[in-house]
Amino acid sequence: MLNQKTDQPDTLTALPQRLRLTLRQLEVFVATARTGSTRSGADRVARSQSAASAAIAELESTLGVTLFDRVRRRLLLNENGRALLPKASSLLDQAAETEHLFTGAHAAPLRVAASLTIGEVLLPPLLALWKQSHAGSPVHIAVANTSEVIDAVASFDVDVGFIEGPQSHPDLTVSPWLTDELIVVAAPGHALARVRRVGLEALRASRWALREPGSGTREASDRWLLEHLGSVEIGFELGSSETLRRVVATGAALGCLSRHAAAGALASGSLVELRTLLPRQDRRLAIVLHRNKQLGRGARDFVEHCLAADASSLTRGFPVARDRTPHGRLPTKPT
Repeated sequence: MLNQKTDQPDTLTALPQRLRLTLRQLEVFVATARTGSTRSGADRVARSQSAASAAIAELESTLGVTLFDRVRRRLLLNENGRALLPKASSLLDQAAETEHLFTGAHAAPLRVAASLTIGEVLLPPLLALWKQSHAGSPVHIAVANTSEVIDAVASFDVDVGFIEGPQSHPDLTVSPWLTDELIVVAAPGHALARVRRVGLEALRASRWALREPGSGTREASDRWLLEHLGSVEIGFELGSSETLRRVVATGAALGCLSRHAAAGALASGSLVELRTLLPRQDRRLAIVLHRNKQLGRGARDFVEHCLAADASSLTRGFPVARDRTPHGRLPTKPT
């Protein structure tokens, strides 16, 4: 209706300004930000490079700012792009959840990254149980070392990460989850397997098999062994706990493993735990979330499901709810 004095639309009844941003533009922007080029970004969202370039240009024109610095053939986020990325990622996640709202599944995909011990041993039974009540939700899990998990959460490639050991990142919240213990293992036929209490000199003189640099287990092993033994002979650096277990089972070296990762081999008798004069070494496993990411319903349910799990039951493959501790709460987004 018109105001009789000014012939201008009444501000109380004026229609809201039409939105000029599109989800397609944001989808191309996020894909380009993650890959560093419009060609790779276009491939990620199944569009031509020219269409992706046009979408970025339209988005920058709409916002009135540039979002990338053009460095040779790479597109690097500038301060405007870094400010937009978390909001754009969150909007796309909400759009995906809305898209699934009226399907039979009523669920969006769950995207998880986990370090190897957690991804190979602890998460499978948790995912299996969670899937029973979220049958229509596809699960995408990436198993990598701790530093790669941090990068995946920071770049919005996954909803939630699980890591081993202390890590920090300015854009992430790292919340304590379960407790793990490092142990020394050997083949049943190894000479030290018959020693009642293995001394530090014997450990120092032994050959060792350890995880690869960059893994949470390796960082914790280095702190533990180097502090108490000094330099040791590292005969093998291995990219997974399974490979490490197999090498140690041959008798070629001692191994340093997570108790969770060694549980199956200890139960089967292919490995034995050495009793040593080293002090006990515990570490805290953690859940990693992006500070600026709003979790969807499914991802939030999964984190709560994990926080309620009992660690000892996971290695047996049957998650059991535990009493909630001060650590057993889903981190809230800062206000």
